[in-house]
Amino acid sequence: MQTSHKLRHSDRLLMTTDSANSLQATTLTPVAYVRSCFTERFGIPRQAGLVKSATASIVFANSESNMLSLRGIEDFSHLWVIFLLHKQHYKNPKALVSPPRLGGSKRVGVFATRSPNRPNPVGLSAVRLESIEQGSQQILLHIRGADLLDGTPVLDIKPYVPFVDSIEQANGAWAEHIETPMPVTWSEPARNCLRRLHGESTDKAGEPGSTLQQLIEETIALDPRPAHERIKDGEAGQSWGMKISDVNVRWQVDNGIALIIKLEKLPVNIYE
Repeated sequence: MQTSHKLRHSDRLLMTTDSANSLQATTLTPVAYVRSCFTERFGIPRQAGLVKSATASIVFANSESNMLSLRGIEDFSHLWVIFLLHKQHYKNPKALVSPPRLGGSKRVGVFATRSPNRPNPVGLSAVRLESIEQGSQQILLHIRGADLLDGTPVLDIKPYVPFVDSIEQANGAWAEHIETPMPVTWSEPARNCLRRLHGESTDKAGEPGSTLQQLIEETIALDPRPAHERIKDGEAGQSWGMKISDVNVRWQVDNGIALIIKLEKLPVNIYE
């Protein structure tokens, strides 16, 4: 009953003039956008930093204002990126959602999750700043460990400051358990295609430690399938596909092991 009383008291506070003014609609203008190796929503890591080989660039217009605004950012190793979830088309955001980490069956409040189905489609990611490139038209912040869709509008960036942003005694509740990556193997046709791409890509696909190979394996190892799809392991004809970098990848899962069965180069390179 005490909690209920506090909630009712909070509701009354919302009726004050200052509080009501604080809840008015606000317009935000993106300061940059993202070029990413992830060109569609399915398969994007659910959190930043899980796929360390995932690269992206935050693209600013090369203006004097932006050059001044970015001065000194090169001294930081990591950044917070605040962005719009621009491809999320939920008409009615849900108060309760089913996180994949809970098996997709248990529902919790949206504010207790990082679900993209939110009242305001805003995301927050911590990424590694690799380098800064200034061209004639653009300023590029090259980042790593991104969970960002290609074309994502960026609202703001802030430096990651370890002594305040890293909380040693923090409690991650149900999200604290570290999931074991799923083993990923290659069919011979898919591996041969990866080797053929070696001659077409600066990623040197097919070489040991290849950037493209590592990106594909790290992404699929996180098992991007929805929770309700994971029960189909081993079923005849089951397969999943996603676009990543400039290739289309298709794989199957049997006994908790992913097998990449097909790899084909997309007709248009997103980096051109």
